[in-house]
Amino acid sequence: MRVLHTSDWHVGKRLGRYDRSDEYREVIAEVATIATDNQVDLVLHSGDLFDRPLPPIEALSIALEGLVALSDGGRRPVVVISGNHDSPGLFEALAPLLADRNVHMVGEIKSPDGGGVLDIETPGGRAVVSAFPFLREGRAFNVWEPTEEHYKKYADRLRRISQAYSTHAQEIAGQDAVTFLVSHFLVGGSKVHGHGAPRGERELHMGEAYAATTDAIPPGPQYVALGHIHAPQRVPGAQVPAEYAGSLLELDFGEAGETKRVVLVDVEPGIPASVTSVPLTGGRRLLRPRGEWADLLAVEGIYESYLDLTVETAGPDPGLADRARDEFEYVVKVKAEYPRAEVERSVRQAMTLAEQYGEYYLGVEGVDAPPGLIEAFSELQAEVEDATP
Repeated sequence: MRVLHTSDWHVGKRLGRYDRSDEYREVIAEVATIATDNQVDLVLHSGDLFDRPLPPIEALSIALEGLVALSDGGRRPVVVISGNHDSPGLFEALAPLLADRNVHMVGEIKSPDGGGVLDIETPGGRAVVSAFPFLREGRAFNVWEPTEEHYKKYADRLRRISQAYSTHAQEIAGQDAVTFLVSHFLVGGSKVHGHGAPRGERELHMGEAYAATTDAIPPGPQYVALGHIHAPQRVPGAQVPAEYAGSLLELDFGEAGETKRVVLVDVEPGIPASVTSVPLTGGRRLLRPRGEWADLLAVEGIYESYLDLTVETAGPDPGLADRARDEFEYVVKVKAEYPRAEVERSVRQAMTLAEQYGEYYLGVEGVDAPPGLIEAFSELQAEVEDATP
């Protein structure tokens, strides 16, 4: 049996002022083509189908049409669970509407014999899939307990649920079915970003985040399809083949430069799965170039990519944001970098408070503050000064 594992689509997510609907359509179509070209028997989606619990209509349409395309007209089963960004209730409401397309949506955590473990016929044989959606922290502990107990109980509950699914799956699989666990949680030691991005690649340990230990991945399933972490990677310390497929697109500048992928899994009953990464090319790249203006113009791909620009200058450059927007079509952020201590001290001494606020707004938002906002700031400043005894 050949399985395709994908995850963390986050359909509906914007990047600054840019709508990415066309990119989502492009890359989801690419995933469907990969499934068809590789004669995939089953698709597993490990959560965060949407970016918001109640997605906009266009995002809803893109995601559901994508799932139906992956099902190849109902000939190929698709299993998708809810992640932390998804609404379990929405998934459960959509499930009966997509059932006739062979798309199995699981929003709520269910008992193993009450819909938590699916026995599915695929073109490649039987697949027993344990569907374990995101466990929300509030369901795992008493709010009056110490925080350290919250972490312990959350990890323990993940372990016990996974083990219950695995035990039931083994009982019904017999000798002719392959077994999978698809879930959405963190495993301690996993990397948030696989390439050292400045947004904070850090190890996820107990006490720093609600995370599972590797005990939450039981030895029973032949492959474990995990979601939640956007950096593609093998799950550290797992006893069986287990992967974070990663996000579908570079979703923010913390993911700039990551090669996105889907995972192809080849497996037979009773034999551990073999795993192959298939890189994705759809979607616009994200770049974080830094340098002097003339050098930035020669950076490869700079005119086609979303940009977080850092321009090295001799001092403040009030027109930098406008010049960057005129030169590059996809500027998300832009800032000037220069020896600030002495320059800023002398400049700020000559600036009004409203002008300093305008500079702050430019640094945070990457664009000049609207005139009306500066005017409102000045009016508020005047009111405060008038009211001060």
